[in-house]
Amino acid sequence: MPRERGFVVSRHLGASGKRASTAVVAVASLALMLGGCTSYDRYTPADARKDATKGAALAPGAVDCAKARCIALTFDAGPSEHTPQLLDILKKEKVHATFFLLGRDHVVKYPDLVRRIADEGHEVASHTWSHKILTELDADGVREELTRTQEAVEKITGHRPTLMRPPQGRTDDQVSEVSRELGLAQIMWSATAKDYATTDSALIEKRILDQADRDGIILLHDIYDGTVPAVPGIIGKLKERGYTFVTVPELLAPGTAGPGKVYKP
Repeated sequence: MPRERGFVVSRHLGASGKRASTAVVAVASLALMLGGCTSYDRYTPADARKDATKGAALAPGAVDCAKARCIALTFDAGPSEHTPQLLDILKKEKVHATFFLLGRDHVVKYPDLVRRIADEGHEVASHTWSHKILTELDADGVREELTRTQEAVEKITGHRPTLMRPPQGRTDDQVSEVSRELGLAQIMWSATAKDYATTDSALIEKRILDQADRDGIILLHDIYDGTVPAVPGIIGKLKERGYTFVTVPELLAPGTAGPGKVYKP
């Protein structure tokens, strides 16, 4: 598989719904530049479909993303007070998304929303417990960040997440090994609006539309004020372009995400 070096460009600036300031963004950017590069083996959605177990078949009525123009909508760091509005939009548009949830202050604060996300057919995934940079922790620290969120989600929904997104997209061999032990695949992205740095919904929409492509994975945050209002336009215009919205597991089907592996379009 291709070897990818360098940073994934998205940067989360805290887990609260407060808008990040320009100064904080600049500090985070500098920290990333000084922190050294990470590297990982990358698997694409097409790789997952190609590597599907012999004889594996799509579920009846499922979209065949090997043929259709599929794209996955994902949301990080929630749930939050904005999530009910987002879920209403997704329900109206008949779109299922993948939610990478934060444990502390989010999953534990909004258990009813976590339950609703699952009940309405969205994929519930992990974004760690407290948004610590996993590559800066020892193995036990990585394990705690991932396990606590898995257990919290399972307690609410009855299902243990099998997908996770590392904060800032930072991963390495140790993170991958612990993820493998815990049955978690790592999911990156191909389109981001940097919505932590703007409340301009029109700009958020434009940035996503400019980056959207087949087999893409869109990264947004349902914790920031400008994001949810941008979602109807993103969905509507991408539907007009012929895209079909799917969850991350549906994007990989009939393949499945391998624990410990890193998936990035």
